[in-house]
Amino acid sequence: MKKAKVTADSLSPIFEKIEQLTKVQRILITVGVFVLLLGGFSYFSYWPKYQKIGELKKTLVAEEKKLEVAKRNARQLNSWRAKMKSKEEQFKVVRKALPEKEEIPSLLASISQSGKDAGLEFELFQPKPEVEKDFYAEIPVAINVTGSYHDVASFFDRVAVLSRIVNIEDIHVFPKSGSVADTGKLTTECTAVTYKFIDKPKKSKNASSKKGRKKK
Repeated sequence: MKKAKVTADSLSPIFEKIEQLTKVQRILITVGVFVLLLGGFSYFSYWPKYQKIGELKKTLVAEEKKLEVAKRNARQLNSWRAKMKSKEEQFKVVRKALPEKEEIPSLLASISQSGKDAGLEFELFQPKPEVEKDFYAEIPVAINVTGSYHDVASFFDRVAVLSRIVNIEDIHVFPKSGSVADTGKLTTECTAVTYKFIDKPKKSKNASSKKGRKKK
């Protein structure tokens, strides 16, 4: 197939027609051709870049949202760290108030000495079996003392200011019966409950028995 050759002679009819047009028509044609060329150039040159800019803007908005979420999480993390630090300090204070196992005898001796310093006579000072809780154990001590109301109040005050936690419970006070020398004295029965820290709580028997069954 032969290619058509564009010669000046073939284009002369077109130029003649253009020359026959008015000046306004020629200007409009020129402007139209210019606009068409400019539109095509803009479309093929700038439109892909415009689409890319739009995609980048969407990506920027998404990243800004992620950054805001990260900042909010960071603020919350700092808040939780501060709360955790506060709880750790509180735990340290509580742990100091809960003696270890080896400190219990000296603590019981301190309770007994507090009663003697208050002028009380001990008729009973008997530690009872421990009652285990989550991370601590209660150590109840049955106490039966004789003395004046002032002596009993002084004993309770002395126990309250001990460095370790000691609660006085189940208090029963009644006049001491006996000789004339006992007139005015009171017999006080109560339970002093102190506590000790359990570093590793013991597993319940049910849990250990279940593990034994699984191994079989």
